[in-house]
Amino acid sequence: MVLVDDSFGTIVRGIQEGRCIYANIQAFINFLISCNIGEVFAVFLATLFGFPSILSAIQLLWVNLITDGPPAIALGWNPPDETAMQKPPRTRNQDIVTAWVLTRYLVIGLYIGTATVGIFTAHFLSSGIDFDLLSKWTECREYASSTSICDAFSQDALAVPQTLALTTLIVTEMLKALSSVSVDASLLTIGPQRNPALLVGVFIPFSIHLGILYSSNFGFPAIADSFGLVPLSVDQWKSVLLWSLPILPLEEILKAFSRKQLSP
Repeated sequence: MVLVDDSFGTIVRGIQEGRCIYANIQAFINFLISCNIGEVFAVFLATLFGFPSILSAIQLLWVNLITDGPPAIALGWNPPDETAMQKPPRTRNQDIVTAWVLTRYLVIGLYIGTATVGIFTAHFLSSGIDFDLLSKWTECREYASSTSICDAFSQDALAVPQTLALTTLIVTEMLKALSSVSVDASLLTIGPQRNPALLVGVFIPFSIHLGILYSSNFGFPAIADSFGLVPLSVDQWKSVLLWSLPILPLEEILKAFSRKQLSP
């Protein structure tokens, strides 16, 4: 550390800034790895159960390039944790990804993947297609009581459950980004409004997603068709929120455990 003035208080501010940078790196890694685990787990789970394609290639590409990138970058502007200077110093050989941190990644990632597959499955169950038939969709006509049931697995019909799955994935990841404004502090203590860049990084990708969803309402159906998406109804948005919002209390529980571990 090199001091450029004669105030020893600069040392304290320098250490605080260093801890803030370290925490923001953790938040960046936490968000990206958790979300990527969720995306991989969703595809894996759907494949394991033999479901139709839960997300198309272009939808997965869209999530990785547009909706993951801006919030992750914005996390670099997270404000300093007010309790940063109360925490004990780290050892020089401490890993940035500890066993507990990895556990947090896995828990959040598994929930994101489960929510994505869950709303996809719930759509078919509410349409009268049971789990067994859904897993045998390629042989639907051999097991279905009516051949018209198999129309639910046509490319056009799959647009609705895929839109639900993709939207749930995006909303859940955006909520995860907002809760990552602090690695360990509760949202009630440090809210996302403390990082305006994060609000912008969440607002823009989500607004673009909404624009694609409802592009047909504004006379541009080709945009939504190219992504294989359709507009969602109010009831469908309620389902999206029902599957997405639990990530916030889950994050709060994990943060509480982290604070307990860090307390002297």
